[in-house]
Amino acid sequence: MAGFYEQTDQDGITIGWQAKVRRKGYPTQTKVFRGKREAVAWARSLESEMDRGIFAPRGESEKTTLGECFERYLAEVTPRKKAGRGQEGERGFISQWLRRPLSQRVMSSIRTVDVSAVMRDMEQEGKGPKTIRLHLAVLSHLFNVAKDNWGMESLDNPMSRVHKPKLPGGRERRVCPGEVGALLGAASLPIACLIALALETAMRREEIALLKQKDIDLRNRSVFLPKTKNGDPRTVPLSPAALEALSMVTPKSENSLFGLSGDGIDSAWDRARTAAGIPSGWGDDALHFHDLRHEATSRFFERTDLDIMEIRAITGHKNLQMLARYTHLRTANLADRLAGGKRGGIPHGKKSEE
Repeated sequence: MAGFYEQTDQDGITIGWQAKVRRKGYPTQTKVFRGKREAVAWARSLESEMDRGIFAPRGESEKTTLGECFERYLAEVTPRKKAGRGQEGERGFISQWLRRPLSQRVMSSIRTVDVSAVMRDMEQEGKGPKTIRLHLAVLSHLFNVAKDNWGMESLDNPMSRVHKPKLPGGRERRVCPGEVGALLGAASLPIACLIALALETAMRREEIALLKQKDIDLRNRSVFLPKTKNGDPRTVPLSPAALEALSMVTPKSENSLFGLSGDGIDSAWDRARTAAGIPSGWGDDALHFHDLRHEATSRFFERTDLDIMEIRAITGHKNLQMLARYTHLRTANLADRLAGGKRGGIPHGKKSEE
């Protein structure tokens, strides 16, 4: 049964009410409230849960802050994630959560409305929908881990009712022929070779950063990628242009062909893009390094006779649905084929970029 005890100061003035719930088979639950009404409501809620057999202790969630949970998450959960960019990105998201006032709140007090308010703050800070959703995903996983593994069974994940920002459609930015020439002319030789390799292979930034000389098989015209975004190794065939680009690269070390991390590639790309006079930022006309992967994949559909499964094997896309948006690029080729054109030829009315 529940008991309610008035709390007074030295002058006998009421400063709060303590609620204490005792029930056989359950640990005693105690909490202090400003008013008796809140104390009674809390006790009745716990007793109802005990009656229905769904009670979960609230002690840990009522005394542990979000920030403390994130610190524990960094120590226990993040190290088990995929090494490299995955861990680095998660640490970056968590460091931003730790700087927000919400991190000072105890876990049990955080509601959906609080998360929605932070989401609005992120939008005002200029964060895009994808970045915001990644921040929210880390928060949601934290609540699930705390509920399942850290003795906070009573926690309600506030993310379950948050209306996440809608993702825009996939970027359709293509690289113009003049831009390719400008980039290659503005970049140093190693970076120009790196850009050419990305355009010929559709390799991701991190995959290029991790590329080693020993992974290059010139005899079989391929490179082996032991670590990829999807976690599966991949062998990428090399076109004549890709082979030419690699032949001009002097390996920086045994562990890195180009001697650049993913962030280092971004910095070199930014310098080359600026020198080439190509827009940066997040507008539709801005050119990102990842757009080279989109361009390379588009060219596989436009310029070759490779089927979608063969293209997927080269690009490493996780599923066929991610490649479905490229299939419309084959329409002109098919029309030319019906008119007697050669397989893999450049569509009628489209000039070669060479």
